[in-house]
Amino acid sequence: MFKNEFSEDFLHYVWQFRSFDYSGLQTTAGENLKIINPGLLNKNAGPDFFNAKIEIGDTTWAGNVEIHLRSSDWLKHNHQINPAYENVVLHVVYEHDAEIKRIDNTVLPVLELKHRISADLIKKYENLFLTLTDFPCIAQIGTVDPLIVDSFLSRTLIERFEQKTKAVTETLNELNGNWDETFYRFLARNFGFKINALPFELFAKAVSQQIYAKHKNNPNQIEALVFGAAGFLNDQFEEEYPKKLKAEFQFLRKKYNIKPIEVSMWKFMRMRPQNFPTIRLAQFAALIVKANHLFSKIMEIKDIAQLHALFENLPVNDYWKTHYHFKKETSGVNTQIGKTSVDNVLLNTVALFLFAYGKHTATQYFISRAIKLLERLPAEQNAITDKFTGAGVKMDHAFASQGILQLKKQYCDEKKCLYCGIGIKILKQA
Repeated sequence: MFKNEFSEDFLHYVWQFRSFDYSGLQTTAGENLKIINPGLLNKNAGPDFFNAKIEIGDTTWAGNVEIHLRSSDWLKHNHQINPAYENVVLHVVYEHDAEIKRIDNTVLPVLELKHRISADLIKKYENLFLTLTDFPCIAQIGTVDPLIVDSFLSRTLIERFEQKTKAVTETLNELNGNWDETFYRFLARNFGFKINALPFELFAKAVSQQIYAKHKNNPNQIEALVFGAAGFLNDQFEEEYPKKLKAEFQFLRKKYNIKPIEVSMWKFMRMRPQNFPTIRLAQFAALIVKANHLFSKIMEIKDIAQLHALFENLPVNDYWKTHYHFKKETSGVNTQIGKTSVDNVLLNTVALFLFAYGKHTATQYFISRAIKLLERLPAEQNAITDKFTGAGVKMDHAFASQGILQLKKQYCDEKKCLYCGIGIKILKQA
C-alpha cells in the first residue's frame, strides 16, 4: 500500500538526510557507490539536487541527482530530451523498472532504494501524511524538543511577515512611496477586524489622510468626514449631533469630491454592540483627532506602554456613550478600545509596518523592533492556536502564535511535513 501512496518528496527527504541503509551501496549495474555529498535541494525547475558529489567504482563524479518513484518516470517527464538533465550523475529511484540513457546515449547510473528504507520510517511517514486530524503531527509535536519547535516558528514568523510585507509594498508603490498614507489605510482595515475589514479599507481610500490633516483642529469636521465617507449620513436625523455632522459633510463632500461607500457594506449581524462599525468609526475618528500622521509617531516610540497609550483615552464624542448607532439610543456604552483590540492593532499593523519599513530600507534596527514588539504582546487565542496548545505547544507571546498560524497555513494544510523542521525531527526521532 505504501508504495502507491508516498510522494517523491518523501524520497527527497530520504536522500537529503541519508535516511536509508547505505551500507554496501551499489548501483543497479553492480558498481560500488559512495555518497560524498548528496547535493542541495532544488525547489525550482531542473534536477532535484544540485552540486552532488558521488563515487562510482574508482571514479568521482560531481553533478546533479534526479529522484523518481520509478526509473521509467524519467521518460514520462521527457528528461531524455531536456539538456538541463544532461549533467545528472545519479538517478535515485524507489523502484528500478527501466534502463535510462542520457542524450549522449550513455547509461545513467541508478540507485534503487526499495529495500533500503526502514519500515519504521515508512510508518512514521504514514502517521503524518495519512492522518485526518487538525494537523498532521498533532499526536507527536508535544514530544519534540521545544527549542526545535521555537526555532522553526521563528522561521515561519519571518515567512509570514515577509508575505504580508508584499501587500504593504504594493500599496506603498500605488501611493508613490507615501508611508503615512499606506499606514493609515492598513490601520483602517485593521480597525474593521475581519468582518468589516473591506468597508474600512474602502472608506479609508475615500478620504486621504491629507484631508484630515487640514481639519485636525476641528473634531466635528473630522467626525463628519469619517461618518460621511462611510455612508452613514444619508438619512434624515432629528438629533442635533448627526444633523450637524450631515451639514458639515455636505459642504466637505463637495469641496473634496468625496464619494461615500455604500452603507449596506457594513455588517452588524452576530456582533457584540461594542464591535459595531459605528463605534469603531467613532474610535477611528477620535484617533485621527488625537494623533494624525501616526506612522511617524510609531517609528519613534520604542516602549510598548507608550504605543498602547496612543490608542487609549481617545476623545470619542459623548454622543456615542448613549448610542451604538445613529437613531438608536442606549446607555452605558464603553467608547474606548479594549486592550485586546489595541494588542491586535499593535500586532497586525504596528509590528508589520516596523518590519516592512526595515525590509524596504534594509534597516535591521526596525526589523528587530518589530520582533521585540511581538515578543512583548500576548499570544493570540483562536481555534488554530488552541489546537496547538492542546497538543503541547507552548505559546508565550504573539511571536509564537503568529509563527503557528503560518505553520498551519503553509506547512500543515499543504502537508509539507518534509519541509518542516518539526516534521523532519519527528521522522528522525528514534
